[in-house]
Amino acid sequence: MMTTLPTDPAANLATLIRCQSVTPTEGGALTSLAEMLNPLGFAVDRQTFSEEGTPDVENLYARLSGNGPHLMFAGHTDVVPVGDEAAWTHPPFSAEIADGMMYGRGAVDMKGGIACFVAAVARHVEQNGPLKGSVSLLITGDEEGPAINGTVKLLEWAAARGEKWDAAIVGEPTNPETLGDMIKIGRRGSISGRLIVHGRQGHAAYPHLADNPVPGIVTLVDALLHPALDEGTAEFQATNLEVTTLDVGNPAVNVIPARAEAAFNIRFNDSWSAENLQAEIEKRLEKAAGSTRLRQGRSEPIVYELIWTGRPSPVFLTRSEKLIEHMGAAVEAITGRRAALSTSGGSSDARFIKDYCPVVEFGLVGKTMHMVDERVALDDLETLTRIYQRFLQDWFV
Repeated sequence: MMTTLPTDPAANLATLIRCQSVTPTEGGALTSLAEMLNPLGFAVDRQTFSEEGTPDVENLYARLSGNGPHLMFAGHTDVVPVGDEAAWTHPPFSAEIADGMMYGRGAVDMKGGIACFVAAVARHVEQNGPLKGSVSLLITGDEEGPAINGTVKLLEWAAARGEKWDAAIVGEPTNPETLGDMIKIGRRGSISGRLIVHGRQGHAAYPHLADNPVPGIVTLVDALLHPALDEGTAEFQATNLEVTTLDVGNPAVNVIPARAEAAFNIRFNDSWSAENLQAEIEKRLEKAAGSTRLRQGRSEPIVYELIWTGRPSPVFLTRSEKLIEHMGAAVEAITGRRAALSTSGGSSDARFIKDYCPVVEFGLVGKTMHMVDERVALDDLETLTRIYQRFLQDWFV
């Protein structure tokens, strides 16, 4: 009996959307993906990684081996929660189609990219026979989560087994408006911190008996924001520091709070490393806290704590002209558009892959990712599949 190959990206995507793989739950998505890859001859490994204080995460590594270059496709099958399910026009795990659009959580971020790449490989094998090289899929269930038990450990596991890659594509939704708009060739770095100013609680009518931390936190936040950290570089937009919370946890208008907190995130360009940017922030705060606060007519230092939170993400830029040119040529051949090369946006798992091989990101239009009624045009699924197929055809020559 002839085995049906997974050449239809819409059918592939519908299967994946119907798997309720809200991070960190596998939800059947990796099992479904393995079932698509087996008829193509992929050797599939499933690896679950653990770390204290984090959920266990199951991941998938699949390889179709051949003689020649080794291309990695990387992505994730985990998705963010659906939010208010009643607000969805179509059930979020139904993969229903209406007016040429497929609805479902993960449709563009990023089960759609995986579905298209699998279809592209299947079409190539069906039409041309075996690839003149090796293709691997490195798929995590932890991209939308803490990113601890996913891509980082899966890369380490594969490399320890002797796996080496010549190039990688990450199938995240990179296009802002139309398929063919943008190829990501790097990402800004990211660091986050929390600032706490300590005071003393008291009655608002008797400020001399209390110590209000609010003026102090305002002073320190202003020092973080001004002056601007830089004006951008040739390859990257300007570094931006965003204050994301400012809170005293105080429901009473007649009580001076005991402490005030602010959280912030910085997306930085190649003017900085995480280390020297942290040093700059610490210097600004130390200077601003030194003698700027007047309390009962006296100048006093602001008492504060700075806590760096999470793991810094490094800034990176892909230097492989061959990889960039091949992806750009494939996009232009299928869409007629010359994609802009960009380093904009947030972070992705490309920040881990760049330590092993050159990497670019190209996927669907991301306008509805993480939103209610996340959806993808069926025409875009077909177009992206053809782009990936053209890339495979030209890469493996």
